[in-house]
Amino acid sequence: MDIYNVEAAEILANEALLLPIGEAAPIYEKLLATFPTAVKYWKQYVEAYIAANDEETAKQIFSRCLLTCPHINLWRCYINFIKRVNSKRGSEGLEETKKAFDFMLNYVGNDVASGPVWMEYIAFLKSMPVVTPQDESRRMTTIRKVYQKAILVPTSHVEQLWKDYDNFENSVSRTLAKGLLSEYQPKFNSARAVYRERKKYIDDIDWSMLAIPSTGSYKEEQQCMAWKRLLTFEKGNPQRIDAAAANRRITFTYEQCLMYLYHHPDVWYDYATWHAKNGSTDSAIKIFQRAIKALPGSEVLKYAFAELEESIGAIQPAKTIYESLVAENASMTSLAHIQFIRFLRRTEGIEAARKYFLEARKLPSCTYHVYVAYATMSFCLDKDAKVAQNVFEAGLKKFMQEPGYVLEYADFLCRLNDDRNVRALFERALSLLPPEESIEVWKRFAQFEQIYGDLSSMLKVEQRRKEALSRTSEDALSSLENTLYDVVSRYNYMDLWPCSSKELDYLSRQEWLAKNMSKKNDKSVMLTSVVGPTLDKGNVGVAANAKLLHQSARVVRPETSRMVIYDPRQIKGPVIAATSSGYTKEVDDIFKMLSPPIMSFITNLPAIEGPSPDIDIVLGVLLQSTLPAGHDVGKPSGPVPGAATTDLSGPRNQNGSVHRPPRDGQPTKRKAIERQEEEDAAAVAQNRAMPRDIFRLRQIQRSRGVAPAQSGSAAMSSGSMFSGEQSANSSS
Repeated sequence: MDIYNVEAAEILANEALLLPIGEAAPIYEKLLATFPTAVKYWKQYVEAYIAANDEETAKQIFSRCLLTCPHINLWRCYINFIKRVNSKRGSEGLEETKKAFDFMLNYVGNDVASGPVWMEYIAFLKSMPVVTPQDESRRMTTIRKVYQKAILVPTSHVEQLWKDYDNFENSVSRTLAKGLLSEYQPKFNSARAVYRERKKYIDDIDWSMLAIPSTGSYKEEQQCMAWKRLLTFEKGNPQRIDAAAANRRITFTYEQCLMYLYHHPDVWYDYATWHAKNGSTDSAIKIFQRAIKALPGSEVLKYAFAELEESIGAIQPAKTIYESLVAENASMTSLAHIQFIRFLRRTEGIEAARKYFLEARKLPSCTYHVYVAYATMSFCLDKDAKVAQNVFEAGLKKFMQEPGYVLEYADFLCRLNDDRNVRALFERALSLLPPEESIEVWKRFAQFEQIYGDLSSMLKVEQRRKEALSRTSEDALSSLENTLYDVVSRYNYMDLWPCSSKELDYLSRQEWLAKNMSKKNDKSVMLTSVVGPTLDKGNVGVAANAKLLHQSARVVRPETSRMVIYDPRQIKGPVIAATSSGYTKEVDDIFKMLSPPIMSFITNLPAIEGPSPDIDIVLGVLLQSTLPAGHDVGKPSGPVPGAATTDLSGPRNQNGSVHRPPRDGQPTKRKAIERQEEEDAAAVAQNRAMPRDIFRLRQIQRSRGVAPAQSGSAAMSSGSMFSGEQSANSSS
């Protein structure tokens, strides 16, 4: 069951609205355990208790969510609750409300939507009763300070706040107002300009999204990028405010980001490292602690946290983190052992690392990686090959049938130039490994002989390799044959090849075909193994850079069992959408000029998903094609010479215009002339929108048997279809 199912969560939340708070509380707790930063669920939860007049429980809920959910709607719910609770407590209640306003604006005062809160606070201060002139003076000073803070925040109400501040100062003292307003005018202008820029980034953010683990969806990626663009904008300090105020604004933006990207470890890491770079390591440590609590399964965050602790000299806290990694992560215990050994070597010395290795090697979860890591570390630090070789030999007793361990041991012996023991190691391993697991070992053995052996030993190992691996092939005879591809494998070095890339591709293909001759009737093999020759060898073509990787790690094949055959009938009706090239308006204009047959044809086209075609070319081809006109049953359906596609109703004259009988005894000559002028005007407009190709038109006319000297219906037909200019050219 997916606990992060957003649709199911919405259904539960809607059901909870209809229940009494006693029955709805467990539902809310379940939702908030899954979505701890869902502002709408917190607000809905606390409002239910406020409606039930349970003030104590409402206060407890606010204490759980306010600091982790810096959303203006939730905080406005809080301030309304505080005003309601203190409304009947007189001067003491007013003071508590004032403290709540200060507390609120300290946390969310930088929100782009906090303008109404600033205005509400100022209105509250103005409404507070005063007794003495000293109280009035203190109130005016407080209001002035709040105004001066508010106009520095780039909010949607910054202009209204400036107007109110102007009126306030002028109402107090015009002489004093002139100096204060001239001082704060540039700051207000800067805040207003920054708001306009800030709004561009904020408009891209979906404020209703719930925080769920990463799914890789397009919407999720777009939201991640939108938040990172906003963070980059805030870090640039576009308003050029002091460092402390800028840092508060960046912190607020990170906290807002985590409400929606709560399960993204990179956001937590960026937040913590930003604090560390700004010298606030205590804040960075707190962020890492919150991150590990939010994402307890993220090992990389724990390593980053331990790295930070070690970098500031906090060795014991870092050691505690490593010990927790060793104890908790059963699936990655070997990596935790290795990193803990390296940590002990850095902080306590090689002897502490050796002592821990001797304990770790006895554990059943210890893999060969721990032996390789410790042996390599000992060799590099102590410069004593004997100790490292003893570690490798001890591990060989347990991991002889691990090809990866054999290859690492062989590499170590090669660094020592101990070719005799390398050959002995390969012989021992190949005698025990099954053929299907010995492919990489045989390949490394052959490469070793190419460097250390003579020609006879090199060819001998190559032949033995073929014989051993032929047991895993259905066509053993073809596997034993020597090919030119084998010569290429023996005589290449790094990215240097004894043949051209074209020859290499050809030989690779032939090698693969030879291996799959017995499967020539199996089409699925041909489809799924088309890259086989290059990847089977590993040291040829593009696979040379990945020759140490496992086959499954280098080739990602699609799951053909989940593929669905494309059927246009599955998509009902045409779908016309705006394209990224901005042709929507032009397409609408072209559709208005199309004839009914062409419009009917386009309407009945199936909708497809894919790249958008070039509309000009498509419509140009359609307009240059002859479409069958509507005809009655029993009449010939072939194309009628001179028939224009712009009107299918009624017979036509020689000039292509529609002939209609006189109506009410009026002459038709004038109407025919007007109709012809309208058709010519429409044709000219159509010609501006569509590409013109006179040479192509003449070719179409010749293919239809219309001579250039002919005038009348054919010439006028093309003219009415494209433009008056083309009609004149055709008739001339």
